[in-house]
This record gives sequence, structure tokens and C-alpha cells, in this order.
Amino acid sequence: MSAIPFDTYTFYDELVKSGLAEKTADALTKAVTKIEQAKIDELATKGDVKELELKIELVRAQLSEQIEKSKNDLIKWFVGTAFAIASIGFMLARFFTHGVL
Repeated sequence: MSAIPFDTYTFYDELVKSGLAEKTADALTKAVTKIEQAKIDELATKGDVKELELKIELVRAQLSEQIEKSKNDLIKWFVGTAFAIASIGFMLARFFTHGVL
């Protein structure tokens, strides 16, 4: 039985281009490569399955951490921008009410 070739570089490159951290993309590429290299007629041991599950869980945790960090950064930018817009509005209101402009 012949195996279908798996291009690890393209897989890794696509993960990084989609915004995944390089360490996470590397771990995921290694895990998928390990699966691809296994012979079709061999059965995976419970240890192999457990190791793969742990790697997948690690990737999920890293993704959750990146999403949470992005969410927090977005909130900081939103609050800062809202404060700046409100400050400019108050400044213009003061100028108009005191007849400066």
C-alpha cells in the first residue's frame, strides 16, 4: 500500500500564515507528521493515542491563551479610544460654550 505524501513545510507555513504561533504550529506539525508516518496496518498503542491527545490539548490551551490575550488587547484599545473621543468631545463643547471658536 502506498502512502500519500504529506508536505510538512506547507502545512507549517499555512498554520503560521493563519496567525498561529510558531511554537504551536511546530508542535501541531510534529504531531500530524507522526500520525502520517505511522504505517496503515499498524495499530496505535494507548500510549501513542494518549501522547497525541496531550499534544492536542496543549495546542488548544495555547490557542485559548492567544485568544484571551487578543481579547484583552482589543478591550484596552476600545476603552482608550472611547476615552480619547470623549475627551475631544468635551474639549469642543467647552470651546463652543465659551465662545472661543
